[in-house]
Amino acid sequence: MVLASLLIVPIAAFAQNAVPDYAWIGAGVRTRPAYDGSAAQRIDLIPTVRYYAKPWFARTTQGILEGGVRTALARDLIIGAQLAYEGGRLASESDFLRSNNVPDIKPGASVGLHVEWDQKLGPVPVTLLARGRHFIDSDRGAQADLRLTAIVFGGGAVAAAVFIQGTWANSKSSQSFYGITPAQSTNLSPYAAGSGPLFATGGLLWGVDLSREWIVVGNLEARRLHGDAARSPLAERTSNHYASASLAYRF
Repeated sequence: MVLASLLIVPIAAFAQNAVPDYAWIGAGVRTRPAYDGSAAQRIDLIPTVRYYAKPWFARTTQGILEGGVRTALARDLIIGAQLAYEGGRLASESDFLRSNNVPDIKPGASVGLHVEWDQKLGPVPVTLLARGRHFIDSDRGAQADLRLTAIVFGGGAVAAAVFIQGTWANSKSSQSFYGITPAQSTNLSPYAAGSGPLFATGGLLWGVDLSREWIVVGNLEARRLHGDAARSPLAERTSNHYASASLAYRF
């Protein structure tokens, strides 16, 4: 899941309850692997947005670029439906893919549902997000995320949070990204990828107020492939890293 010109896969700022109730929009830069499992690293221009106006929302603050509608089921429990941007896997970004004649997976979109629980564990604000995503291209299958964010510092102009996330994929999704058929590559052995855990990720989210209107937000993130994705011949490595920094105008 990557973003260039609208690439987003792990772009993040704060959890929803990590900042006051304002919106922002901006752009920045990110370093990320060509795809999860690639040994090649790339740099993108990326957007950042946080906007809540009942019932509508748009955000990049929960790991992907998504927007849709939300409503409260209870004081701290939110349910919503989202349309999200989903990155692809481009051979032009990876010498390994090019040399093995692996076809591109074009960027696309997904639709899905999410449930969010905002609460405090002692003095620590936390957000637990459960999200299901089905790719509009049915050949790419479906994925599910479980993400926990905890605010660890929020004094003055600086705020910071830590997060962990697990992502699971059904057999179509795993096969589309990490499976190999004879028609897809003549240089690599066929490989069937089934459903199960796709990756686990964790990192640090941060933000700095520059003025009343301007902020800088960013993240540092480590991601590790699991299951059939980690065993795929397409996985040059099982661990990757991401980092981003964005300048945003708040309103």
